[in-house]
Amino acid sequence: MNSRPPVPHAETLDPDDWSSLRAQGHRMLDDMLDYLENLRERSVWQAIPETVREQVREALPRSEGDLAEAHRIFMESILPYGAGNTHPGFMGWVHGGGTPVGMLAEMLAGGMNANLGGRDQMPVEVERQITRWMAELFDFPDTASGLFVTGSSTANLLAVLVARTAALGTEVRSVGMQTSRLVAYTSTAAHGCIAQAMDIAGLGTDALRRIPVDTHYRMDLAALAGAIQADREAGRQPFFVAATAGTVDVGAIDDLPGVADIAARDGLWFHVDGAYGALGLCSSELAPLLEGIQDADSIAFDFHKWGQVPYDAGFILVRDGDQHRAAFSSPAAYLRRESRGLAGGSPWPCDFGPDLSRGFRALKTWFTLKVYGTERLGRMMAGTCGLATLLAARVEAEPDLELLAPVALNIVCFRYRAPDADRVNREIVLRLHESGIAAPSTTILAGRLAIRAAIVNHRTTSDDIEALLQAVLRFGAALRLSVEETP
Repeated sequence: MNSRPPVPHAETLDPDDWSSLRAQGHRMLDDMLDYLENLRERSVWQAIPETVREQVREALPRSEGDLAEAHRIFMESILPYGAGNTHPGFMGWVHGGGTPVGMLAEMLAGGMNANLGGRDQMPVEVERQITRWMAELFDFPDTASGLFVTGSSTANLLAVLVARTAALGTEVRSVGMQTSRLVAYTSTAAHGCIAQAMDIAGLGTDALRRIPVDTHYRMDLAALAGAIQADREAGRQPFFVAATAGTVDVGAIDDLPGVADIAARDGLWFHVDGAYGALGLCSSELAPLLEGIQDADSIAFDFHKWGQVPYDAGFILVRDGDQHRAAFSSPAAYLRRESRGLAGGSPWPCDFGPDLSRGFRALKTWFTLKVYGTERLGRMMAGTCGLATLLAARVEAEPDLELLAPVALNIVCFRYRAPDADRVNREIVLRLHESGIAAPSTTILAGRLAIRAAIVNHRTTSDDIEALLQAVLRFGAALRLSVEETP
């Protein structure tokens, strides 16, 4: 009689010595808390030495290593060379600064290692709780649906796909875009991901009408209405309009009630790309600027921007949950639902988007909202707008500086006056980055290069604004002098 050899126990990746791991874990946690507590002692950004880059170009590890050694490399060669968006002097792009609370929540989520594609589990209920909270915030009905995604680029894509299915029916998911003449609308100041969404959705970027903006960088409503009429007369099918709450360059908010009225009159899906601005609804000061957002059919926004949740935590909210589900739900044998057991709890998050493997993004958002509350978050958001107003006033008071756009929220676009101003201001920004004092970005407004300061970080104070301003003046004066002295 043949006997099978015993099957060895599978090799575990848990430690042999939990006490040692626990001690190392506490060191790692303390190092990160020390890092966040002492951010002001560091540069916003610093260039990466070639010797440091070489450390992460080693061959694939074949044998096991040491956790403490990996942590040492992280502390010395990775942590000091990030983008710097946790630092109060980071003003380059609309990146949130994160919080210690969010960091700790991320650790808990990592330990739980939940897959939120579906099944009957409390992490899914936490995501549903966030959806209910957002429906309450934006005055959406209880039947609204929501989904965590990587960011607003993906959220805007999902909105286009839901609107496409609502316009053409669910058969478009099987027969495709064979005869569609769908066209969509957004402003010339909108984020490029709207055009990308049209591309990925199979509609094509040529089917997106880019509507001009007014002097405040808001979509021109008369031009929008005219474009819709012209497309209808040409036999096309207008189906989607994306307004923006917080444009990329200057933070402008489109006339949301006006866009909503046009969308309702012409039967278009009214979407709001509120990547960072939509959450301004948490602030009693900023909420009036967002009047009309409650009429949207869908809203895309990021908790990881103004909401200060650690990356990544994008979100889409859809007024009609049934339409949302119709655009993505796909029955499969291995995803069979039951009324009881682990396979219960239908519908699942995977019925509302393309991802089946999904991390527990909701937990760090849940912790952020539970610990800080919308009122405190709203005061923080209004505070960043106050700092932007302060910077704009300081710019206008300096003869050597000029403001290039109205300040709608928390983005200030300005520049140093000089011969060859575009080159000078580009160099000013590069020197600011290399100095570690501050990290603004640049953009082009009306053909002129602007220094763009996006004040998003909850740690930023008036001292950081003054440090930015004084450095711009100092670098600008030196550059202008060198230009004037050049024969």
